[in-house]
Amino acid sequence: MIIAPPTSPDGTCVVVSLEAPAAAAQRIASLLAESFDPEDIACGAFEQPNGSWLVEAYFPAMPDVTAVRDLVALAAGDNDGDKLAASLTVGTVEAKDWVRSSLEGLKPVHAGRFVVHGAHDRDKVPPSAIGIEIEAALAFGTGHHGTTRGCLEMLDYLARSRSPERVLDLGTGSGVLAIAAAKLWRRPILATDIDLGSVVAARGNARLNGVCPLVECVHAAGFDAPQIKARGPFDLVFANILLAPLKRLAAPMGQAIPPGANVILSGLMVSHASAALAAYRTQGLTLERRIDREGWTTMLLSARSLSWT
Repeated sequence: MIIAPPTSPDGTCVVVSLEAPAAAAQRIASLLAESFDPEDIACGAFEQPNGSWLVEAYFPAMPDVTAVRDLVALAAGDNDGDKLAASLTVGTVEAKDWVRSSLEGLKPVHAGRFVVHGAHDRDKVPPSAIGIEIEAALAFGTGHHGTTRGCLEMLDYLARSRSPERVLDLGTGSGVLAIAAAKLWRRPILATDIDLGSVVAARGNARLNGVCPLVECVHAAGFDAPQIKARGPFDLVFANILLAPLKRLAAPMGQAIPPGANVILSGLMVSHASAALAAYRTQGLTLERRIDREGWTTMLLSARSLSWT
C-alpha cells in the first residue's frame, strides 16, 4: 500500500508504529485504516530486511493512543495482541516525499502468472510472466497485500478454464485487478471505485500498462453507475473491499450477474469469510475455491440461477 500521510499546517504529522509478523501487520494496518476517517490517517505495512513487518500510521494531530493500542490488540488476536499493542511507539515527523519513501524497498510480487512491480523493477519481470506496473499513487493496491495477491492468484486459476466476456472490477483501488484481466484477455473491463482519487490512479496505471483503451474507470458507489447497467450482466465481478460493504452488495450483485457467472470476493479477514459467504449464498452463489493469504481470505463464487433486471 502506498501512503501519503495527512499533515498539520506546518507540514509535520504524528506517526505511530510497531513491528509485527506479516499476517498480523497486514491485519493491523487494515483495521487502523478502516477505523479512522480517511482524511485523518494514512496507514501501511512494509516488509523489513530482518523479515519482520513495520506498521506505520500517520495522523495530522495526536490520536487517541489508547484507542489505537486497543485496535492493534484486536487485529493481532489473543496470542500477540497485548504484546504488540504495548510495543507501539508514537513520534512526530517532518514532511517529505512520502510516496517515494513508501515505494523504496517494495519488491515485485509474484501471484500466479502475474508480477506486480514498480518502475524500478521493470527489468525483473520474467518473459513468461504478465507484468503489472504500479506507480506511486494514493490508491490502495500494490499487490503486497494478501487480498490483492489472493485475487490475482484466483484470477490465474479461473483463467485456466474460463474466459469471461464482461468483467467488472468493483472497488478497483489502484486498478491492479482490472489491468490484470485486460492484459490476460485483451477485452474491455469496467472498473469502478467510490473514491475519486482511486479512479484517477487506476486510469493512470491503466495508461502506464498500455491497456487504457480497454479499462474504463468510473467514479461510482456500488452498482449505481449507469455504465454498470449498460455493460451488464457481468460474467466475472471482482469485489475486493471489506466485510460490511460486501454484505450490502450481495443482493445487487445477484441482479448483476447471469447463471454461470463468477464472483471473486476479498478484503476479508479469515474470521469474516463465513459471514460474507452466508450473504452470497442467499443470492444463489456457491463457493468454488478459497485462498487464505497472510490472515486474509479470497473466495471464488459461482452463480446458479440469477437474473439481470
